[in-house]
Amino acid sequence: MSTVNGGISYWYANEGIPAPREPLPGDATADVCIVGGGYTGLWTAYYLKKAVPFLNITVLEGKFCGYGASGRNGGWLYNGIAGRDRYAKLHGHDAAVRLQQAMNDTVTEVITTAAAENIDADIHHGGVLEVAYTPAQLARLKHFHATEIAFGEKERVFRGARETADRIRVTGAVGSTWTPHGARLHPVKLLKGLAAAVESLGVTIHESTPVTEIKPKHAVTPYGTVRAPYILRCTEGFTAGLKGQRRAWLPMNSSMIVTDPLPQHIWDTIGWEGRETLGDMAHAYMYAQRTADDRIALGGRGVPYRYGSRAAHINDTARTQPATIEALREILIRFFPTTARVPIAHAWSGVLGVPRDWCSTVSLDRSTGIGWAGGYVGSGVATTNLAARTLRDLIQQDSGQGGPTDLTTLPWVNHKVRKWEPEPFRWLGVQGMYAAYRTADRREASGRTTETDPLARAADRIAGRH
Repeated sequence: MSTVNGGISYWYANEGIPAPREPLPGDATADVCIVGGGYTGLWTAYYLKKAVPFLNITVLEGKFCGYGASGRNGGWLYNGIAGRDRYAKLHGHDAAVRLQQAMNDTVTEVITTAAAENIDADIHHGGVLEVAYTPAQLARLKHFHATEIAFGEKERVFRGARETADRIRVTGAVGSTWTPHGARLHPVKLLKGLAAAVESLGVTIHESTPVTEIKPKHAVTPYGTVRAPYILRCTEGFTAGLKGQRRAWLPMNSSMIVTDPLPQHIWDTIGWEGRETLGDMAHAYMYAQRTADDRIALGGRGVPYRYGSRAAHINDTARTQPATIEALREILIRFFPTTARVPIAHAWSGVLGVPRDWCSTVSLDRSTGIGWAGGYVGSGVATTNLAARTLRDLIQQDSGQGGPTDLTTLPWVNHKVRKWEPEPFRWLGVQGMYAAYRTADRREASGRTTETDPLARAADRIAGRH
């Protein structure tokens, strides 16, 4: 059977696309208007409505809920957050530790909330395992492990080659680090369950309603304008499509493949009984999970960026270039050689949001009532939940229903970041950065260096990641 290429994602092919909700029928009013029906928008609606049941909340979604990254991601519910090291430099180590602890707690929050709402999202709380298979990667892994402990992750465990093989047999793995703050899940099952929970609370969701412009107290669509004291932008990789936001967040492409179900004799060669989410220490890194139906879903960057921030084109087709599919398949076989003859069932792509300084943020402009959250840089499955609870607290604080909270004083709140460069510099920079990362990975794999390749260090500096 040939590989299905596109069609949103395997997760939707597996779960089915829901019946469409009605578009906005015309001009309307609300207390809070949320732009974007992905995890950020739906979690925000959920927590706001639970906190203040009388609020009139409207969610506007351009296609259908979960059409973007929320329905295409790798199913990693984990405690990573983009920009923590920068926040430590700007606000001090203790502030960054509080942010990390909030992310650790968020993994548990999602799991317990899904259970409370009877959302069966194939969640398996097996933690996150990240492996190294070259000397340079091992050096980075040890540094990463020590850094995570310094930021308060006392439960983290370092494993050598033999202990790693006891958990999962990645060919050539020389070490790994594991944290319990992670879980595997089915992204679309979580999304659908969350949307149903939000509607049951009385939140209005309008699909097929693209917002073209956000202004103070106004969300403009082709079908009418929603007026509300608070307009919340929860558009992640689609942000560049809004008027005036072309250079705010770069829509970075990520691609995935998923195998046919693996027979037991192949699993016997791999292990992975703990069903941890799996990553590595490569510069052009991979991410993978063992699905509930015993497939391997694996992702990576592929073609990282389309000229002019064209997020819609990638998402409309979701097609992945044959060279990218083959590159991901090569990673799969490099990790697990016994999968060489296992068919690739499905390949797809989507976009995520990347700020210029690679820092996730959540903000509310009290003078305009416009709020936003995002720039998750691929770590959004859990971060969206923390962002949503923070937006809830910011709105309650602004409306006089509460004061500062532990969440509103986290260092990522109201963080300011400069815009991306105009084209063609933006395209040239991103293409050059990932070309450098791939070259550095090849040089490290060849044994030319036992330390991080200088090309990768240069790419990090140019990108503004450190």
